[in-house]
Amino acid sequence: MVRWKGRTRSTNVEDRRGRGGVGLAGGGIGLLLILLIGLCLGVDPQTLFQVAEQTQTTTQPAGPPPAPGEDPAADFAATILGTTEEAWGAIFAERGATYQPPTLVLFTDVVRSGCGTASSQTGPFYCPLDQKLYLDLGFFRELERLGGPGDFAAAYVIGHEVGHHVQNLAGTADEVGSMQQQVGGAEANALSVALELQADCYAGVWANHANRSGSFLEPGDVEEGLGAAAAIGDDRLQRNSGRAVQPESFTHGSSAQRQEWLGRGLESGSPESCDTFRG
Repeated sequence: MVRWKGRTRSTNVEDRRGRGGVGLAGGGIGLLLILLIGLCLGVDPQTLFQVAEQTQTTTQPAGPPPAPGEDPAADFAATILGTTEEAWGAIFAERGATYQPPTLVLFTDVVRSGCGTASSQTGPFYCPLDQKLYLDLGFFRELERLGGPGDFAAAYVIGHEVGHHVQNLAGTADEVGSMQQQVGGAEANALSVALELQADCYAGVWANHANRSGSFLEPGDVEEGLGAAAAIGDDRLQRNSGRAVQPESFTHGSSAQRQEWLGRGLESGSPESCDTFRG
């Protein structure tokens, strides 16, 4: 197990769990109710969604994260985020830059982000418009069900999303977006996969730095992380859902690719080893 207890927790955490994402309790029930109201009154449901979201934002502000020891899962997430802040802070400083950490938003069911409203079924995600990571802690159970159990497997998920934040700060995400507008569908999709694989590599870079004191990773943790990377590879997910493997539809890369790039980051500890666009 990852040795995370006793480490500094990040204070960049918002706890929106149990608050709903559209201003109505009940998640999907609230969405259905809005839809029915719109149909009955002849009002565009999207307008009602926007009003509900504004109400949610103004009347139910996010609370602070639980105090240490009150909620082990939230405590774990906040502490892992703290280790990413230490690692990337040092990496940026070595290169003459200042790292601006993201905020982690904990939610359940549905959440409103700067990139729009999303459900927990979307999985963890990073929104570059508000520079926040969004995580339903229930995803860790889903990851375990898919074949990625263990503390480091869960930590890797946070490290991956922080990797997207690093790409945003470095301008990589914008560069890729511009390139995608100039190429066809298949090439644009390949660029998206390369971006995701780089985030995997950056997760490995973070873990390498976190372990430089020799007190973060225990024997077996690396295998857990690589197992998690394989568990959420596009080819395995497609097979598990009963579909044929279609590389042209990949969004994050195959199991082998995700393992390879996470491993590169873990071994090197250098962002420069993470050029997934050239291989």
